[in-house]
Amino acid sequence: MKRKHDSEFDDFVVGRSAALRRTAYLLCGDWHHAEDLVQTTFAQVYARWHRVRDPNAMNAYARKILVRSYVDTARKRSSTETATGALPDVADAGGGDPDTRVALLAALDRMTPAYRAVLVLRFWEDQSAEQTAVLLNKSPGSVRSSTARGLEQLRAILGDQLADLSHA
Repeated sequence: MKRKHDSEFDDFVVGRSAALRRTAYLLCGDWHHAEDLVQTTFAQVYARWHRVRDPNAMNAYARKILVRSYVDTARKRSSTETATGALPDVADAGGGDPDTRVALLAALDRMTPAYRAVLVLRFWEDQSAEQTAVLLNKSPGSVRSSTARGLEQLRAILGDQLADLSHA
């Protein structure tokens, strides 16, 4: 017999999987790695599920685990892997110019993990500087500074493409 605890967790997983997977993909740029990050996230959420009853708190906790897992694995992988110029085949989730999406995803792939995490949380997840600070265990001022530097890095990576994208 399934316990209520497990049923609530199952509902949480069904409701949050797609959003967490998209965020994970934006962070890491690889669907398989994104799936691994989401599975790690759900495993850690499940371990604490019985302690927290507020769904909003669990959403924030899951996002925090996801981002921290990404940053931790990116640090570990940065010394052993090199980035390639190839992007995975991705179906357009709707809306937006496909060329713009490809250019932005390629640019995100070239960014440092910390700046990439800040930009994804601030602009994709629509988190405030304060919410992002909590997720990344930083001060809001540090997040605002990282946002500005991350946008500078993104602009530098995009270079001449930036003008083309703004007209698309």
